[in-house]
Amino acid sequence: MICRLKTVAFDGIEAKLVEVQVGISSGMPGFVIVGLPDKAINESRERVRAVFAMLGVEFPHEHVTVNLKPADLLKEGAHFDLPIALGVLGAMKLVNQQMLQNFIFMGALSLDGTLEKVNGVLPAGMLALAQNLGMVCPKTNAREAAWSQSHPILAAEHLTELLNHFADKKLMSPLDDYAENLAKKTALQQLNYPFDFADVKGQESAKRAMLIAAAGGHNLLMIGPPGSGKTMLAERLVTILPPLNVRQALENATIRSVAGVLQDNDTADDEVLDLRRPFRAPHHSASMPALVGGGRRAVPGEISLAHNGVLFLDELPEFSRVTLDALRQPLESKKAVVARVEAHTTYPANFQLIAAMNPCRCGFLGTKGKMCAKAPKCAEEYLHRLSGPFLDRFDLLIEVPAVSPYDLTSDKKGTSSADMREKVMKAREIAAERFVAFGAKNLSCNADLTGEFLHKALDFDAEMRDFAAKTAEKCGLSARSFNKILRLARTIADLQNQKKVAKMHLIEALSYRHRLFAKPDREKF
Repeated sequence: MICRLKTVAFDGIEAKLVEVQVGISSGMPGFVIVGLPDKAINESRERVRAVFAMLGVEFPHEHVTVNLKPADLLKEGAHFDLPIALGVLGAMKLVNQQMLQNFIFMGALSLDGTLEKVNGVLPAGMLALAQNLGMVCPKTNAREAAWSQSHPILAAEHLTELLNHFADKKLMSPLDDYAENLAKKTALQQLNYPFDFADVKGQESAKRAMLIAAAGGHNLLMIGPPGSGKTMLAERLVTILPPLNVRQALENATIRSVAGVLQDNDTADDEVLDLRRPFRAPHHSASMPALVGGGRRAVPGEISLAHNGVLFLDELPEFSRVTLDALRQPLESKKAVVARVEAHTTYPANFQLIAAMNPCRCGFLGTKGKMCAKAPKCAEEYLHRLSGPFLDRFDLLIEVPAVSPYDLTSDKKGTSSADMREKVMKAREIAAERFVAFGAKNLSCNADLTGEFLHKALDFDAEMRDFAAKTAEKCGLSARSFNKILRLARTIADLQNQKKVAKMHLIEALSYRHRLFAKPDREKF
């Protein structure tokens, strides 16, 4: 007797359908799982046996074979526990096999039969929706499953609930109303942040740079002494970015689901789909797999968890140079490719890079009475920890000076996040209308402009083309650097609601780039 039911395996954030075939045949008693299972799946044999003993169900004395089809696809994770247990029950004719055919099953088992939370329920639910199937998962994953809008969704706390349901003894109620309520709450959601740009004293020039970075999606590097507010500024960037749309929010939730990472507001059952952009700030000791993705199971890294949001790298030169250089390709391609012997896994990684560093190792270059004796050589050595090609990925570089005591003691409120976000939204709306006119469906902000679309967006006349070319030649800019300046100029013009990019826009854009490769002036020291 063979029982068939469905679950999933993962390739990146994509869920792939896996058929679990359970057969009971005469012969030497045994329990074998085939089809490229990992160690966690092989260990499910002992968990399933223990659960059957706790439920008072006698495990078959015949030979039990579990085949995971397709056989050449690597399967990983403890979510195979539930489909294997139900498959054995189906092969024993204790549950209705026809009912099992209409669902995708995911869930880990504890020894008393309780269903434990697993990763990847959201992409599995999306696959179930596409395949016109229902979804069965642990109750702790109910919210993720509901976001997928698959139908019906059965969320159980214990295996006995599913045993009674699929044996037609006591039917469970699906979560359709719960999914509908989630959609309504998400649509009415208000974005709340625990901090605001109004908290930042002084630093108006830095706020201006943050405004430009947010409006165009540009990468930003801040250099300044300790305590000047670099981290404070970076943390508040997400407060002026446009909210995620539902598609982007689902994509981010899918990545977190596969990685098993929760957001700050992902702990309450009545919460909604988070429309806030993610902010990730890994420690400078983070390894390359932690940042880019990888490891034994090729899980998403920090750059994927920051997808559609902000990745903040504080104390930038303290990161491993190899690790930072590994970001160069994802910054251009907007995706992270993790290569393993078995397969290549691709994760989305469209993030905005914000970084901060001290001007030198002691942190007080240019501050009288605090500089070390090695200035300015220490600053050159500190900057040399970063490769030129990596620095070239930044669109803006700003100096964040120490805050004046008069600013700190002032009761004057600075520009609020709400006011800055309004300007960002208007600039992005202008850019979005331009992208529609160009027929460029894949562009979302000015930082994505390339080739023909960039030239159309600039709309230079002969005089401006000549001015831009002479400027690039005089400054010795690379092609990438020059294009970044042009994109910056387009964003600055959008913030001023100007249809054409003027010289003043180009000059301001250049002021944010020329410091990237400038060496400290030795005559000042």
